[in-house]
Amino acid sequence: MKAATMNRLARLWLFAVPVVLSTSAGVAADDTSVIVNPNAAVEFATLPNDLRQPEGITANPGNGDIYVGTFTPGATNALLRYNRAGRLVARKDFPGTAPLLGLAFNADDQKVYLASPGDLAGGTSQVLRIAANFDNDTPVETVAEIPGIGAPPQRTVPNPDGSEDIITFGNNARAPNALTFDSEGNLYVSDSFQGAIFRINGAQTCGAPDPLCMSIDFVAHDSLLATAGFPPFGANGLALADNDQTLYVANTGDDRILRLDLSTSMLEVFVESLNGADGITFDRAGNLWVAANQADHVAVLNQDGRVIAQLGAFLGIRNDGSAKGLLFPASLVIVGNNVYVANAALPLRGDLTEPEVDVTTYIISRIPIPGQLRR
Repeated sequence: MKAATMNRLARLWLFAVPVVLSTSAGVAADDTSVIVNPNAAVEFATLPNDLRQPEGITANPGNGDIYVGTFTPGATNALLRYNRAGRLVARKDFPGTAPLLGLAFNADDQKVYLASPGDLAGGTSQVLRIAANFDNDTPVETVAEIPGIGAPPQRTVPNPDGSEDIITFGNNARAPNALTFDSEGNLYVSDSFQGAIFRINGAQTCGAPDPLCMSIDFVAHDSLLATAGFPPFGANGLALADNDQTLYVANTGDDRILRLDLSTSMLEVFVESLNGADGITFDRAGNLWVAANQADHVAVLNQDGRVIAQLGAFLGIRNDGSAKGLLFPASLVIVGNNVYVANAALPLRGDLTEPEVDVTTYIISRIPIPGQLRR
């Protein structure tokens, strides 16, 4: 769990390798240095006053538009479109109270795909889409309903004394969370509660005139994709590598990044101890960027899984009620030499030690990629 506010303000991880305190302009670093810049995140955009908890984020690299969805169960949720300067240019309110989670822009059909975990609000969990140049009158299309396959099997965990713990998972709710497209237009979907990965084949061909896409593959249903930890979300952020042959999956509650070989279906732990690993994405150099929502920073991993940069930090609450720096960074997207981060500020525990309860203005942050990491 997170520490109290004062602890979080003072907290700075030190690594067993040299640390370079970086500025936005970047500094020289040798191959063994870790770039640490608590001040890396700056405010990019502000949400409308009636909306809370920005969670999903994606972008149209062609024009620089940034898309943000809100995750507020039981309240109004919306998809927002900002231009490259951070100005809000469009808003689409969604009916009902189902929250929005992962977003993915598809250049082939110029549409934004959205994960809607309707089961959390008494509705239907599904994947939706909308034209990227939407306004509030643009219709929303249903791409597919998420199948109900139940909780994954038990997980056996060995102990140092030779004994074993057995974790039984019981959450049956369908919780589509993150989305990512492969080069063939197939859409991968993580399910945080069922501990599963689905693939919607040829996702842009689904929908009208057919009401739902029936071509859904079960890619994985495994106990490693579920969690008994905190926050209570298992399979979450997704990123493809190795010419779409390897799928990386964040398990938020277990603080892990998993690696799934799509040709053999072998699932393994790639990295441990990333506190609240949530959204993930690869940069041009092959580094993996991870939104660590419980650590309030973005970690950058090299191809061996070693941390090479730690960017951003929670630096307090401004007078306008917004977070300074990062607070529960949920997801991220790279456009050019910038990383845009959804600052969810989600008070999952809801007690007074959580600075999220003091947030009244919600923001999107921007992190310039340090020069040493650009390619």
